[in-house]
Formats: sequence, C-alpha cells, structure tokens
Amino acid sequence: MSITRRTARRSVRILGVASASAALALGVAGQALACDISEFSAEAVCDGAKGVITVTDKDPSGVPAIITVFLENNGADVKQVGKQNVKGSGDGVTITFAEDWKPNAVYRVHVKAGNQVDKDIKPNLTTPSTACKAEDTGTPTPTAKPSPSDSASTPTEESESPTPSASESGSTAPADTSSNAPSPAVGDSNLAETGANSNTGLIAGIAIALVALGGGAVFFGLRRRGASR
Repeated sequence: MSITRRTARRSVRILGVASASAALALGVAGQALACDISEFSAEAVCDGAKGVITVTDKDPSGVPAIITVFLENNGADVKQVGKQNVKGSGDGVTITFAEDWKPNAVYRVHVKAGNQVDKDIKPNLTTPSTACKAEDTGTPTPTAKPSPSDSASTPTEESESPTPSASESGSTAPADTSSNAPSPAVGDSNLAETGANSNTGLIAGIAIALVALGGGAVFFGLRRRGASR
C-alpha cells in the first residue's frame, strides 16, 4: 500500500507541531528553573542596639550563590563588609552580615550564582535614617535613691522600738550594787540605833543597884559580927 503525498505532508505537519510544542515546554521549564537576580533582596535591620544587613535568596532551583557586601561612598567601594555562600529555596533563605551601619549609609550587594547571575542587587541598599537603639529595660531613675534626711531618720525610728535603752540598763546596775554592799548611811543608822535604842543604861543601873545592895549586905554583916564579940 503506497502513501500518498497528502498523507506524508499531514504527518510532517503533525511532527512539526509536536516538536515546537516540546521545545516551548522545555524553554518555559528551563526559564522556571533558571536563577535570576530578581530573586535576591537585601535589607538593613536592627539586632538590639546593633545594626545588621540581611540578604534573602528565593531561588527555587537552589543554585549555590556567593553574596558580597560593600560599603559605598560617592559610588566607590570603601570596604568589604563580608562574603557568604547561600543556597536559596522557594520559601527563601536569609543570611546575615554583622555591620553596625550608620543612618543613610549606602551598601552595594553583589550576587554570583554559577554562570547564570553575576550582578549587583539594584538599587543599592540605603540604611534607615534612624540609628538602632537599645530597648528600654525600665531602669529606675536616680530620684528613687534615698536622700540623706531619709537615712538620718532611720535611727530615730529604730530608737522608738521597745528595745531597752542605755539609761535603763545603767539604772539597774547601781540598784544591784546597793543591794550587795551596805552603804555608809545604813551603817550609821545601825550604830545610832545601837547606842540610843539599846537597854545598856537599864542594865547598867540594875548592876549598880545590885552592887550597892551587895555592899550594904556585907557592911551590915560585918557590923553585926563585931557587935556580937
């Protein structure tokens, strides 16, 4: 069975359309997997009181890239801040450069990703007009410190406590001393009482009377004995 020219032409046309469709699909797929500079972004942010520069790679193909950051001045590189490697993803991978940036400073961020990207992120990165500040921790102000008058009033309040004072302890000691040893006044009163209130005079009078009676008895006895002779 022979193939007619019409059938051959139709077959060639169908093959051509299929080949074109396949090439277009491959081209679109290749562009979707290609790394592009638009997938990179840079930002100057604060990490506490210090500034940092972050670079985010959202390349879904994950092509390894080298990120280099330069400080600019009047369109010229002043210094290289740092260089890091990054492998992006569809969700984005972020790397951080420690840089205590100043307000309104300009940085150039260069991206080198294989043979696909070798460009700077445009426009250049300009830092915010306000520098980073430390967070307020609520430290008390110096006015909260006690004044000298407050510290001087503290002993007064303590002296009002029921603790025994020095005068009370001092008054107790003499009382104990007087109870242990008799004072001169007490001795004098004892001596006075011994001489004035004792029965010494009465006893002495009785003794004299007894002596007189005894002497009289002796006298009368001798006189009587002489008369009897």
